[in-house]
Amino acid sequence: MDKEPITVSGLEKIKSELNILKNIKRPKVVAAIAEARSHGDLKENAEYHAAKEQQAQLESRVIAINDAIARANVIDVTKMENEGKVIFGSTVEVQDLETNKKVKYKLVGQDEANIAVNLIYFKSPIGRALIGKSSKEMVAVSTPSGERNFEILDVEYI
Repeated sequence: MDKEPITVSGLEKIKSELNILKNIKRPKVVAAIAEARSHGDLKENAEYHAAKEQQAQLESRVIAINDAIARANVIDVTKMENEGKVIFGSTVEVQDLETNKKVKYKLVGQDEANIAVNLIYFKSPIGRALIGKSSKEMVAVSTPSGERNFEILDVEYI
């Protein structure tokens, strides 16, 4: 069982999701199954089958979260000395050299990655290219849409 790095906020987020699943959604699904069961014949009871499917999905997610928590290696970059190197959990401001667009990415674990809010998986193409680099370095990233070039403007441990 390999340890998987996760940020402090990422661990809090999945623990919160687990709490909601166990204490709010699970009782609702159990109640829906009981209600559907009271309607009689289960073979042709669409409500019952839908509720059981929902229960299976919920329990699958609970198992996945418990596994992620068990394998979590919590890394708090705020307690590390900032040497200007890009590491797991650091926030990196880069400039795309083709478009001159500036973007801040935070390198995170797989369970907390969300490109919509610039949280990128540290093993993604951009994450792998940035890890170990320092401020003012140029980085070439092979992406599915072609090679992209970035300059690292700033590295923060926040």
